[in-house]
Amino acid sequence: MLNPKRVRDELESTAAQLARRGFRLDLAQIGGLEQQRKVIQVKTQELQAQRNKFSKEIGIAKSKAADLQDLMAAVARINAELVDAEKQLTVLQQALDAVLLTLPNIPHYSVPDGSDETANVELRRWGTPPVFEYTPRDHVDIGTTLGQMDFDTATKITGARFVVLHGMIARLHRALIQFMLDTHSQEHGYSETYVPYMVNAESLRGTGQLPKFGADLFKLSNEHDYYLIPTAEVPVSNIVRNTIIDAAQIPRKYVCHSPCFRSEAGSYGKDTRGMIRQHQFEKVELVQIVEPDKSYQALEELTAHAEQILKRLQLPYRVMTLCAGDMGFAAAKTYDLEVWLPGQKCYREISSCSNFEDFQARRMQARYRHPQTGKPELVHTVNGSGLAVGRTLVAVLENYQQADGGVRIPEVLVPYMGGIGVIR
Repeated sequence: MLNPKRVRDELESTAAQLARRGFRLDLAQIGGLEQQRKVIQVKTQELQAQRNKFSKEIGIAKSKAADLQDLMAAVARINAELVDAEKQLTVLQQALDAVLLTLPNIPHYSVPDGSDETANVELRRWGTPPVFEYTPRDHVDIGTTLGQMDFDTATKITGARFVVLHGMIARLHRALIQFMLDTHSQEHGYSETYVPYMVNAESLRGTGQLPKFGADLFKLSNEHDYYLIPTAEVPVSNIVRNTIIDAAQIPRKYVCHSPCFRSEAGSYGKDTRGMIRQHQFEKVELVQIVEPDKSYQALEELTAHAEQILKRLQLPYRVMTLCAGDMGFAAAKTYDLEVWLPGQKCYREISSCSNFEDFQARRMQARYRHPQTGKPELVHTVNGSGLAVGRTLVAVLENYQQADGGVRIPEVLVPYMGGIGVIR
């Protein structure tokens, strides 16, 4: 959530920054609510002052054994007006908070202008796309020909946008997860974390999925009112919700493997073939909780950690700086890692690494105790996939495919595959 004071004091400037994202801030709505709030706030303060004045007079009158009837009546009247004013103030503040929850984050000054992905800026590339002596197949043809990737059975079991993996491809999927967890926990300094796969609405509000993206979530219809997680970012970030972290315990770095569940509302007709866009998939997520002045350094570090996985797998990729109009709701700045897929002859997103600054922290009331002042201050949150497992599996199958229909195993994964070097 944006800083309410900033929205109040710099309303037009805030509107101009949000316009970079293509978001139109309703100045009249916020200005009107704020004006009403100020009027009721002044009235409340005046009534409190009057009550204090009459309370003192009652004390003096009691000491003189004077008649208190008129004074008591005045206090009763003021108390009634005060209760009414405080109710109005609460309603107005709730209305303002409801509006604030719909406002996206303000883009960092370094984020390029633009309304969609065509304005994203390529930052760097790594690796060279492989050259094949035949027309490369996509992962669906590879997996189904091997008899180890089954979309029809998944549709029978559940429905569209699910898959059943068998044999060595299923093992390769598991190997990728273990390789990512080992690399990030043993070499990059992240603490491996296991979290619930269901969360409450407050957790989703904390990271920005609610109220705006309710249609993208799977809500469980039972007495608990839980949601299936769309990403491990939600439960992991909420570890520090309503918490004041000691200065000696920051930064915090978490790595977490989890399934992710998304309804993909609004994406029907897109990527319907294969494993690119499914309702259930796996990710290894990286989350850093850091001091505000170190969050952009943390974003570069976390992005480099995700890149290391692609480099060790020898998968060609590029890093894109997202433009203001293509960023996620809560992000102040985002880098997308896009891996080369020979079957599609293009780069596709495999990780988004974002700095949310204090946007999520304000919603979660996640704070740390400043070492100099000793006062609680909001942390900054940074997160990204390290990597999306299903899309990494797709990239390995397509980039390491062989002319005979087999798939060579990347060298770093051979130990995780029990020494097997080729899937046939």
